[in-house]
Amino acid sequence: MNQFRISEAAALLGVSDDTVRRWADQGRIALTRGANGMQVVEGSELVGLMTEHAGGSALADAFPLARTSARNHFIGLVTAVQRDGVMAQVELQAGPFRIVSLMSREAADELGLEPGVLAAASAKATVVTIELPRGATS
Repeated sequence: MNQFRISEAAALLGVSDDTVRRWADQGRIALTRGANGMQVVEGSELVGLMTEHAGGSALADAFPLARTSARNHFIGLVTAVQRDGVMAQVELQAGPFRIVSLMSREAADELGLEPGVLAAASAKATVVTIELPRGATS
């Protein structure tokens, strides 16, 4: 999921739909037309704003996760991915929280993790993993 409807972008940023439209009018964020003709925001456009603004509680409602035993979920956008031969370091900005996960490069590649992709970090004990929301395709 790399393109977001205005309402989804607003939920990620913790602001109203009108604020996203106002920012677009001011040139602060670019809106384009998606395949269905609706206005959308590219995930990569949101990365800078995500680091400026804390996300809201609307995230969990807007992007429900698959069922899991982990109780700590942080929904946000991937802001950076550093890959080497075997490992990848993935950074996620979830509202005011920056989460860093180390995983195999293969896992990062299979999930299609790149800046601007919607994902969720889940933490259980000392392990942090990255998940994609239900229905997301890579």
